[in-house]
Amino acid sequence: MVKGISRQVILVPSPDKALFDQAIFILKDNAVSEGVSDEALIKEARQVMRSGGRKKRGAVLYGLFWAACGALLTGMAWVLSAVL
Repeated sequence: MVKGISRQVILVPSPDKALFDQAIFILKDNAVSEGVSDEALIKEARQVMRSGGRKKRGAVLYGLFWAACGALLTGMAWVLSAVL
């Protein structure tokens, strides 16, 4: 059991009650201190619920591109070390 931790949460009712009753969003510690309004927090939470938390395709391709570049550089370093 964790004691002594206080976190702020937002409870958003589900638009479709077939599978989920509500969603719980745990706020970052500095979210409230930065002056973010309650309406903005609820709007962001609802937007995340509608999108399903999916990443944009461009972000995934960007990560794959840099992973491939890293693999290529590693392979080139291995080949150079084997040749020399």
